[in-house]
Amino acid sequence: MDTRDDIGHIRLSGITAIGHHGVLDSEKQNGQPFVVDVDLSVPLETRSDQLSDTVNYAVLAQGVVEEIQGEPVDLIETLAGRIADRCLAAAGTTPSVGQAVEVTVHKPHAPVGVTLSDVAIVIRRNRTCQ
Repeated sequence: MDTRDDIGHIRLSGITAIGHHGVLDSEKQNGQPFVVDVDLSVPLETRSDQLSDTVNYAVLAQGVVEEIQGEPVDLIETLAGRIADRCLAAAGTTPSVGQAVEVTVHKPHAPVGVTLSDVAIVIRRNRTCQ
């Protein structure tokens, strides 16, 4: 079998769910939408056409939703880190797949006292950082 070093990305954009994250009691009680983008760097096997040779992005997306809806945290930085860890762990079910991930957590309704369209945190985590 030809072993190639094609590196690609699995990108999931706009994963949206209601979470209860934030430092204010009202954020934890009422919840608000969080929007997450994931960019997973992966070696691409373009010849096998087997799901087992890549990352199942449906599983990846469901894991992100579970983190958004999961245990509340004060900071979206913490949420982004949890999502990054989960994405790398999901990718880890296939050897050599999922070497790095970039996660953007958008909090469009962040209560910051001024009108704005979005607050976002971006984290890039390599497998060695787990």
